[in-house]
Amino acid sequence: MVKGLYTSYTGLVNQQKRLDIVSNNLANSTTTGYKKEGMTTQSFDSVYGIKVKDATVNYVNQNIGNLSLGAKIGETYRSWEQGAFQSTGSTYDFALSGKGFFSISFTNKAGETSTLYTRDGSFQMNSEGYLVTKDGDYVLGESGDPIQLPTDVGEFSVEPTGEIYAGDEYVDTFALVDFDDYDYIEAYGENLYRAVDGATLTESNATVNQGYLEASNINVVEEMVDMINIAREFESNQKIVNTIDDMLSKVVDISRL
Repeated sequence: MVKGLYTSYTGLVNQQKRLDIVSNNLANSTTTGYKKEGMTTQSFDSVYGIKVKDATVNYVNQNIGNLSLGAKIGETYRSWEQGAFQSTGSTYDFALSGKGFFSISFTNKAGETSTLYTRDGSFQMNSEGYLVTKDGDYVLGESGDPIQLPTDVGEFSVEPTGEIYAGDEYVDTFALVDFDDYDYIEAYGENLYRAVDGATLTESNATVNQGYLEASNINVVEEMVDMINIAREFESNQKIVNTIDDMLSKVVDISRL
């Protein structure tokens, strides 16, 4: 019966983690360029139950079969499927079609600057003409420097290959990058990603679409269905825990007689 409690407990923990991920997906369903997270579930490795100190078999330890120790979290993953494009008509909105990321010069609260990456192309121009994110971080050009637009030119255009023009004058090119293996990038926060040890940068073949934003790839209906299933499975594990608890209480009451 105690083993049953442990098995149910692992199920409760597993469903709680699934709920956290689904809730985060729903919360970011309207976040530009957000990519859906998911989680796999797997069983604990089976072990042998052993009969020990049993006089009926001359005190010889014997395997009596496999025991499953319940469920555990396998791994979390991210779906990099392309999100739908939304037309905004804004000069400073960009959506990437294909695999790749914009490069962003990010400065943390400690004043440390590093290069992070995003699919969110909702940019704007600051008072000095620099192209920045909505949080004020600089968008990088192919030279590795922040992209600066001439403030005396009213309009500028961007080619699908990322070249930026102010009127007929070439300004810069977006530093678009990709990765050999997406297992080596992780979410940093603020809709940004960072490369971890082992990441290999490659040239991106994505095209830039001016006047559009990439929506998240979240299907709200699917996430709601998953949330309902999680609630039902969580409730089932709760019932098992309560049932075993009642059984143990009765055993204790009988032992007192």
